[in-house]
Amino acid sequence: MNPSTLHARLVVDELVRCGVTDAVLCPGSRNAPLAFALQAADATGALRLHVRIDERTAGFLALGLAVASGRPVPVCTTSGTAVANLHPAVLEASHAGVPLLVLTADRPPELVGTGASQTIVQTDIFGGAVRLALTGAGSPGQLRSLVDRAVAAATGALGSWPGPVHVNLPFSEPLVPDGDDVVPEGRADGAPWTAVPAVVREAPPLPLDPSAPTLVIAGDGSPPLDVPVPVVAEPSSAAWPGSVRTGPWLLGADRLTPAQVVVAGRPTLHRAVQRLLADPDVAVYALADVQGGPWTDVPGTVRAVGSLPALTPDPAWLRRWRQADDAAAQALDKALDDPAAVEGLRLARALVAALPDGAQLVLGSSNPVRDVALAAAPRTGVTVRSNRGVAGIDGTVSTAVGAALAHPGPTYALLGDLTLLHDTTGLVIGPDEPRPDLTIVVLNDGGGGIFGLLEQGAPEHSAAFERVFGTPHRVDLAALCAAVGVGHHLTDVAGLPAALAPARGIRLVEVRGDRSRLRDGHAELRSAVTAAVHRSS
Repeated sequence: MNPSTLHARLVVDELVRCGVTDAVLCPGSRNAPLAFALQAADATGALRLHVRIDERTAGFLALGLAVASGRPVPVCTTSGTAVANLHPAVLEASHAGVPLLVLTADRPPELVGTGASQTIVQTDIFGGAVRLALTGAGSPGQLRSLVDRAVAAATGALGSWPGPVHVNLPFSEPLVPDGDDVVPEGRADGAPWTAVPAVVREAPPLPLDPSAPTLVIAGDGSPPLDVPVPVVAEPSSAAWPGSVRTGPWLLGADRLTPAQVVVAGRPTLHRAVQRLLADPDVAVYALADVQGGPWTDVPGTVRAVGSLPALTPDPAWLRRWRQADDAAAQALDKALDDPAAVEGLRLARALVAALPDGAQLVLGSSNPVRDVALAAAPRTGVTVRSNRGVAGIDGTVSTAVGAALAHPGPTYALLGDLTLLHDTTGLVIGPDEPRPDLTIVVLNDGGGGIFGLLEQGAPEHSAAFERVFGTPHRVDLAALCAAVGVGHHLTDVAGLPAALAPARGIRLVEVRGDRSRLRDGHAELRSAVTAAVHRSS
């Protein structure tokens, strides 16, 4: 057996022993040894292989698989620019703490810098975005040990926060199998070559006042929380099901301002949250991440990091928040019942309410995740995910496909039209590849709606806005779906529940909207909610 084939088979065998169940592969010549090894493992049922033609799509597919399964997922590419195309997914995995294994085939070291085709310097190409960067070479035992080290680093077993790991694998020709020699055996019990224990972390209780008016702000990555104080949570937080329905609308109200705030996870959606955390009159604390992740402290106000002690809030504090939330929710729902209200908010409210128990919901960045935060009623029975590590729109379709492939129930995604178009190759799935049950709901308002709500959307910038921020397009989504073999259904918010009826495979549900009144519509909603809260006080 030639060295490249042997090394690839050893790597794949050890990955399986480390608990890897899914792998993503892009075609190439230099990574042929890994392609053959992964295909063989798939044929025996040792793992499930997913092949994609686009490396950026492949990276986010692996990311989605890892997020939903909780297991490390390798993505394998050939050399050259193929490696660079993984960088967006690596950055998202790094900032979100996702165990992504990047296996890049490389030319032998003696060819780097010689002008050899498809050859770049791949060592350390991802810089500080990866938890560990390794080069695969050596004896069978050294290669198995290297794989174990990579998996341990990706999953946080080496003491760092989970995240991406880069394993660069130089392969010399021949690159195809040339014999049936037996791969040197690993451990007889099927375990990894090197057993690495999980890291157990504990943190002291936060030195806060348990009886003071306290608010918990829970962002992406927050654990579930069962606390006797108001929780304002983002949808992708595990604390969202028990959070205050209209929390984002209520921040800033004088009688609801807390004496202290506990930050859990990484809140990034609402400017009102950042203003609260920067308030010098509010004591800010951060909940320690059990996986060792960094705490969030944009304004530099966190006084301590630790675990949450038992809280004994004043009943009057809880009563004020409950009354305000009831009033705000009634005003919000009354406004959103009007068909002329903001389409994205109406769609988000209807979608979350219509999902079956056991469903998974993947939210696109920009408006979709914010629309759910502002309009939907938090609920149990639905797992919500969103790429909030770097919060880009890159690869969201592929992330949803990967998450759907790893989820036991139906998966739905809520995306904007630009997010869909940014990753249309995520819908290009070969006839021999596993296909998920995934319904992609797209609000098609002909461009980038989020910018209309930001400073550049102000009336004084209208002359330049539409072309350089609104970025209008004329893509026919039905024709696009036909081209990639995906079902298409056009509906409105009222018809959404019927359009979500159980179905097999991937389908796209298009809801058309109008961006022209987005800014005014949000302002009108805020005025209605604020007036209702004021009357309730």
